[in-house]
Amino acid sequence: MNSNTIAQTAVIGAGSWGTALAKLLADKGMQVALWGRNSTHVAALRRDRENRRYLPGAALPAALQPSENLACVADCQCVVMAVPSHGFREVFVQLAPLLQDGALLVSAVKGIEIASGQTMCQIMQAELAKIQREKAVPVGVLSGPSFADEVARAQPTAVTVGFAGIAAAKAVQQLFSTPFFRVYTSSDIIGLEISAAMKNVIAIAAGIADGLGCGLNARAALITRGLAEITRLGVAMGANPLTFAGLGGLGDLVLTCTGSLSRNRTVGLKLGEGRTLAQALAEMTMVAEGVKTTKSCWQIARQAAVEMPILDQVYQILYEDKPCKAAVQELFQRSLKEEAESATSVCD
Repeated sequence: MNSNTIAQTAVIGAGSWGTALAKLLADKGMQVALWGRNSTHVAALRRDRENRRYLPGAALPAALQPSENLACVADCQCVVMAVPSHGFREVFVQLAPLLQDGALLVSAVKGIEIASGQTMCQIMQAELAKIQREKAVPVGVLSGPSFADEVARAQPTAVTVGFAGIAAAKAVQQLFSTPFFRVYTSSDIIGLEISAAMKNVIAIAAGIADGLGCGLNARAALITRGLAEITRLGVAMGANPLTFAGLGGLGDLVLTCTGSLSRNRTVGLKLGEGRTLAQALAEMTMVAEGVKTTKSCWQIARQAAVEMPILDQVYQILYEDKPCKAAVQELFQRSLKEEAESATSVCD
């Protein structure tokens, strides 16, 4: 399939990111269905022609049609999944039998399922295999430094799309590319998904350090050593090391750890300032994927025997009530190591 044969697209998930992607495609003249679980929310999208809850100020073009019916995917040549990771499988199980053969599936979700330890593409492949359609529906991922608000306002953005097959990757590349939204291709699906998930964990750590007033030096150290941890985990899972130096790796990590629009950095900032996790989450209207992803990545790292000290400390803060100051102190008082060796070895 090439981009010229994609006449209709569905975006599954009417949060900020799903809405921004649907708007981007509709602004190009594509017919786009935007699915939302909550019928009241979908009705408001139809009435207001704006997602006032999650993406205020971004007018929805006429080519974008909100829907609460998953059957909207039946006539679509491309389906973009943008629901939170903890509800991803439940929605996809209902959606999978409705897909037409040859439709391109794109995950735009940055998380890992806790119960299974699977990425979103792995979930889609597993569920498609159950209904014997895994070869009929190509599965890929879209990732990179991309705040929804800036994409909706047509601010310059660059991302990467990954598929095992180059033809599918190029079709999605052409579908999403605009004069302000530049899309690169990759075949490293697992590398892009591990980067996308883990960068949220490191962003929580960076927010904690900022909330504690640790300074810019500490933030830079966390980003750099965080990238080393992400790379170790990704390589252990079969990823290409070069992926982590790209947009889906370093690019997304820097944005999420430093940007004021970052939900995960915001959670960390609130924790560092003294709030409990429950208090921090109660003050937010949108999902911070890194909270749940911390648990799933921590489990994967332990199973793979990959040393990830920043991940360990964030896990202890979120799930074992460890004081933030104690976690930072422990990170900086670990035994001294050689930087290059510790960035690439599985266990150091």
